[in-house]
Amino acid sequence: MALFLPPGMIPRAFIRKYYHDWHWAERLPQTFRDFLGRLEKKRSNRSELYSETLCWMILPILFKVTSHTDVNTLSKENLTVNYGRRTTSSSTLWLLAGCITTVCVYKIENNVIVLFPVLTPLILIAERHIQFEVDAEQPLKPSIVRPHVNTIWSNILHPVEALIKRAEADFESLLRKQSQNYTAACGEYHRRYGMNPPPGFEAWYEFATLHQSPIIDDFNMIYNNVSPFWRLSGSEVLQIMRHVENTPESELWLCTISGHQAKTHCRHHHRRFDRHIQRLFESLVGEVRGALPDLQVLVNHLDEPRVLFPPQSKEVKHNGHRVLNVTNMSRQPVWDSITRYCPAQESRRGAGIKPPVATFGLPFVTEAFAAMNLCRHPEYSALHGLFMSPMSFRLLEGLVPILSTGSVSTMNDIIYPSPAYAEAEFQYVDIHDVEWDNKRNNLYWAGSTTGGFVSDDKWRQYHRQRFVQLGQNTEKQKHEYLRERNGVISRVQLSFLNSRSFDVAFTKVFQCKRRFCRDQRAFFAVKPWADKDQALRSRLVFDLDGNGISGRYNKLLSSRSVPLKQTLLREWHDERLVPWLHYIPVSQGMEELPELVSYLTSTRRGQRRAKEVAEHGRDWSSKALREIDRKIYTYRLLLELARLQDPERRADGR
Repeated sequence: MALFLPPGMIPRAFIRKYYHDWHWAERLPQTFRDFLGRLEKKRSNRSELYSETLCWMILPILFKVTSHTDVNTLSKENLTVNYGRRTTSSSTLWLLAGCITTVCVYKIENNVIVLFPVLTPLILIAERHIQFEVDAEQPLKPSIVRPHVNTIWSNILHPVEALIKRAEADFESLLRKQSQNYTAACGEYHRRYGMNPPPGFEAWYEFATLHQSPIIDDFNMIYNNVSPFWRLSGSEVLQIMRHVENTPESELWLCTISGHQAKTHCRHHHRRFDRHIQRLFESLVGEVRGALPDLQVLVNHLDEPRVLFPPQSKEVKHNGHRVLNVTNMSRQPVWDSITRYCPAQESRRGAGIKPPVATFGLPFVTEAFAAMNLCRHPEYSALHGLFMSPMSFRLLEGLVPILSTGSVSTMNDIIYPSPAYAEAEFQYVDIHDVEWDNKRNNLYWAGSTTGGFVSDDKWRQYHRQRFVQLGQNTEKQKHEYLRERNGVISRVQLSFLNSRSFDVAFTKVFQCKRRFCRDQRAFFAVKPWADKDQALRSRLVFDLDGNGISGRYNKLLSSRSVPLKQTLLREWHDERLVPWLHYIPVSQGMEELPELVSYLTSTRRGQRRAKEVAEHGRDWSSKALREIDRKIYTYRLLLELARLQDPERRADGR
């Protein structure tokens, strides 16, 4: 650096060292050596001090100017990643230079001063590692991109980028393949399921198109739920329904639907409040008066799923009738019971695996449906309260058509839209939302300790407790992040977790024995009651299972925030929501969550992607998750159930 300064600014000690001591100085041209010699004789001690001081004061400016790169010149593929921390500005070098200058003033022996130029590379290396937290409440300002200093994603896509790009293509395919007329819809139904649509399908199609349903063909969940019952006759289905409904403590509602009279009546042996089940069906039949046949449906009152089908070879019969086993497994482990038919279930499934996406060792959810498959993930047995100690779990083993709002992959409940989505608490109100730029740049969640009943000290493994432990960083554990250097991606473990990026807390601790309720209150930072719209003030909103599905999910999808969703429960809308486009899925282990939140809150590209996902989810929710869309789904489901229980239908008759 000294070669580029005026002679008056070249430290005398530097000249002396270069001119006399360094053996390679003898190889310099004689003219240059004479020039250095004259400079050495000319400089005084005072000049030496001034030169040394000025040299080190100007060092940060030179470094900043020579290393500056305009971030706007980066190519589209390049990505500056700060990961919740950012390298310091030139203030670090100013501080170091000031310290060095102070030393120079009081200690100007040559042997000390001559060491400072040698320290320059070490200072630059140290500058890369001296970091501070980014204030999550403020948007990032353009930062200097220094070669070999900042972490740069060049042509290698961050997993979030790759997954979003793939999701965009999946969504385009979903929309493009929907039938455009009734004839095409009938043909597509026959192509998919090898049978004709149920009676009343044309009226359903007209109802769906009248209300501008963007989804016409993708109702595979309904077919998959109903198809196992084809091996029963219509009269057998009705007989089984009556038998189960009369079973003590069945916790089932029997709803009788009169399509011609447009009325619904639901009854339970001892309950009075039906959780708005009757209202859901009645609001539908009122709109399609005369279009639905008369039928009956059994509806699960509990949050947890209920039904497990044994393989046909393992069905138990008594006097020619199928035996139904009803077992109360509340507050005890259920994993072994609900996964014991996994080999038979897996043999019926196709692979259906998409091209892999590089996640560099972090468990980003690349296949949402595969991630929910219990048979492929035995580790889930100790990660979710539903499997460890469900609050209520009355298992029905046998071919029983029961409607539930959610079910795990190994169970066989018939999925229907939850009536909770119509409750005022879970309704989205636009005036309570906040514009994206005015939202807090963090992840928000507040709720209770539902999800399982705590009767021992294993509560730290329940899914909600694990999430709050992570968000509050209660155990100061190490978290994994992604780093790129010289085109190589690797994982690094850091104990750092940006607390400003997580606003996570329990507001109520219950569903536990007294001792373990007390332990949880002492362990977590429990907050008082939170407003139901508080989540809408943050950019990222977390949603996860409770005892059953989360009733607030549709509200979050409709908002201007981006939902991060962790679930093992299938719902009616799964086929029409595209992960990484309408929401961001989170794995059960959550090892990728610190990196994911850091990327979405602390990088310009991540913030932009988060906003895009929020906008896509909001837009699609207004088109495909409306109340009328829930009615369209229920309408088609009831047509299939009516055909299933037709007394004239023979076994395997379609």
